[in-house]
Amino acid sequence: MKSFVYFSLIHSLLGASSVLAAVPLSSVKRVSNAPTIPNKFIVEVDTSAQIPNKRAYARTIDAVYDSIKARDVDFDVNKEYDLSGLFTGASLTINSDPSPEFEQSAPDAVALDDIPGLKAIYPITLFKRPDPVSKHVVSSPQDPAIIPAKFSTHVMTGVDKVHARGFFGKGIKIGILDTGIDYTHPLLGGAIGPGNKIIGGYDFVGDNYTGQNEPTPDNDPLDQCQGHGTHVAGIIAADPNNPYNITGVAYEASITAYRIFGCEGSVGDDIIVDALLKGVKDGQDILTLSLGGADGWTSSVSAVVASRIAKSGKIVTIAAGNDGTSGSWYTSSPGNAIDAISVASVENTVIPVQQSIVSGVEHAPIPYFSFAPLNIDGEFPIYVLTQDTTIPNDACTPLPASTPDLSNFVVIVRRGTCTFVQKIENIKAKGAKRALVYDNGNGATGISIPDFPVSLISAEDGLFLVEQFFSGAKVSLSFPKNGEIANVANPRGGLMSTFSTYGPSNDFQFKPAVGAPGGNILSLLPVPLGSFAVESGTSMATPFLAGAAALMLEVKGKNADTARAARTFFQTTAVVVRTTVDENSLPQTVTQQGAGLINVYDALFAKTTVSPGALVLNDTANYKPFQTFTVKNTDKKSKAYKLSHVPAGTALTVQANSIFTSLGPVPLVENAASVVLAPSKFTLFPGQSITVAALFTPPKGVDSSRYPVYSGFIKVEGPGENYHVTYVGLSASLKQKQVVDNTDTFFGEKIPTVLNAAGDSQVNPTNYTFAGKDYPSFLYRLAFGSPLVRLDLVEPDIKVATTLNSRGLGDGHWFTFPFPIKGSSSFAKVKTVGPLAEVGFHTRHNENPDDNGYSVIAFDSPKFANGSTINNGAYRFLFRALKVTGDRSRQEDYETWLSPIVGVFA
Repeated sequence: MKSFVYFSLIHSLLGASSVLAAVPLSSVKRVSNAPTIPNKFIVEVDTSAQIPNKRAYARTIDAVYDSIKARDVDFDVNKEYDLSGLFTGASLTINSDPSPEFEQSAPDAVALDDIPGLKAIYPITLFKRPDPVSKHVVSSPQDPAIIPAKFSTHVMTGVDKVHARGFFGKGIKIGILDTGIDYTHPLLGGAIGPGNKIIGGYDFVGDNYTGQNEPTPDNDPLDQCQGHGTHVAGIIAADPNNPYNITGVAYEASITAYRIFGCEGSVGDDIIVDALLKGVKDGQDILTLSLGGADGWTSSVSAVVASRIAKSGKIVTIAAGNDGTSGSWYTSSPGNAIDAISVASVENTVIPVQQSIVSGVEHAPIPYFSFAPLNIDGEFPIYVLTQDTTIPNDACTPLPASTPDLSNFVVIVRRGTCTFVQKIENIKAKGAKRALVYDNGNGATGISIPDFPVSLISAEDGLFLVEQFFSGAKVSLSFPKNGEIANVANPRGGLMSTFSTYGPSNDFQFKPAVGAPGGNILSLLPVPLGSFAVESGTSMATPFLAGAAALMLEVKGKNADTARAARTFFQTTAVVVRTTVDENSLPQTVTQQGAGLINVYDALFAKTTVSPGALVLNDTANYKPFQTFTVKNTDKKSKAYKLSHVPAGTALTVQANSIFTSLGPVPLVENAASVVLAPSKFTLFPGQSITVAALFTPPKGVDSSRYPVYSGFIKVEGPGENYHVTYVGLSASLKQKQVVDNTDTFFGEKIPTVLNAAGDSQVNPTNYTFAGKDYPSFLYRLAFGSPLVRLDLVEPDIKVATTLNSRGLGDGHWFTFPFPIKGSSSFAKVKTVGPLAEVGFHTRHNENPDDNGYSVIAFDSPKFANGSTINNGAYRFLFRALKVTGDRSRQEDYETWLSPIVGVFA
């Protein structure tokens, strides 16, 4: 059967919005808002298929077009793709308004199932325009955001040592799929075309493209309205010897800009696929994509194509995502591409700060966490609100009447409980015009209050000021506008960025692959937007890895074998990232760090190869405890090796006594797997290799209901050399994980549910006229990803075994289902009136109130999925979600919910 992932002609589309837990249902907008483009699909053609009268057609796809037309499916061809061995197909728009004579039998994706030569049908998913986690436009060479003369990111990854050997990426072609590039920037060469740093490019979309309208492509990839792609390009290729000390990782590489975002909005992966294939046709050695969205699966069309390109012998680097606060099982696509390199973010080792000068007592300047000097002219005494340096809610309520006029002070406030805005509003009510907030242990962060100069200082400096104030010392502070800049050590330098997304994928692929510097990265902006900026995100880590990959191809040879092995080289030589800066602390779960922080020098010049770089043990139902890997001595002398086990923290990916995933930072425990290695010591002659057997035993004493993901490293030590193989496994069965949220946690009322015209949960049988707002909407959330979600209309007297309803509705009889699942399957025996919606490879929902909180199907007209009309009468909604690793042909492998009676009286 073909790989259908969405019914065509969806009339009421499945969508996602988001809310906070226990918010009223009245806040739910009864509007479908899917992350897919209505009625648009990519079809893939199998060019080797046996098609009747194939010789009558110049191309296989023309035969497929005629077969589709023969089924009375009206469609338009938006774009064709034809790159032999990678992808042949087309982007189609299906007509969702069937003619009256065909309305009751209007074709949907099911009608295309057995068309010869049609290999797969994919929905076109929308990906949001990439935004950094943080951004600061740099004002001048004296701006404190600037990293010191030798880039700390280059030092922490060994890039500086590669540069010292004379390698800068010369002769390597890198294609950047992003918002375009401002090639007029002096540090990018100032021009575009052969002989320049930016050798060419293509704009697939135009300035005004948003993902919801038609693109207007042209040959000029210039971006001077957004800037993300320029920042990415600077990380790879910025020329050195400039006032800002910026140096690209591979600044002699040749860059091609593929613009796939407009100034605002999103992009469909039909355009991403087009750009990927053009990058291959243009001869790019590396393709890099700092984009994506929560997906959880490896099956989106852009992920599939990216993976094929990587497997063919190109290097493809893709951002892992910035959803770390959302917890595990929330990986990003197309970063889920199996053979691409998904890149996590590691914190830079320094934080550039401004300093305040202390007067009245002996004390060093006090650093404050701001990229620009506070707009405070003159010297002011301090005023401290309370002597209690542990107060949790300082200035969270109106200040007492006894508080003096604060207009002539720098007010010192403790961080905690309420927002910075609330604190400032309360002190402003007493006349305050400036303030410093001292930390309570949560770490460095910027504070931005319009027209009010305020910044964060350390807890230690805050304690000092409080003590001095209440001792009677006359302490005052001033804030120089130039000089007094400090690059202080980042207390989280070298650790994982908290925003970096956690894996693994729902189909238990090893994601992310590795980490690279992505926090606090100085690079370029389009000239009209300020020319330079410090930004944070996996968007910054990804081009760093692409630049490192260019150095690898230059050193090891620009060929398919090196490209296919690049991920393994980077993984096996990476540096393990720990949970704290203490070198003896527990290693961070590999579901966030991958194999660790890349060590570029070792990856390029190692004299030992270890492969594969990652071992996937899977879950308990599909457990693979016996694994092997190979160690090869590529040096000219014999070497003795010793193997050992370094366990990482076991991630408790699900909350205790809950069906919901743990939010980030995901809690870790020290319960670890054990492993027997054979042999654990050996000597290899030059060119000799050995296969090592590893037998794993899952950790003991862990609660399987927490879905503990255990991981770690098999360390391979040679003389002066360190390598490792990374592994990951799950001490639970994915098939047992509840998929559908049937609790009242999120909305305060149990879901799934049908919302009536008033937006309330329908309890009793209800008729709908479909006039104005009188229509039903189906609301649901997924607590975990599902390979297949279906909503069907069924007869009101149906008796079917449900797993999610609060009360049973009988164990029923079987009836025929319209989706043509082959064989004598229990799923195929379920009769429905008609399909309403289907989603394949559905990501779980999120707790973030601004992103993917729930899904709605709003039936604002009585239509089936294919646009045909639902006859008046009484029905129910039948909702089913397939469990992970479940068999889609078995009804028993679905979680099932049945609605109250819904009356259609249009």
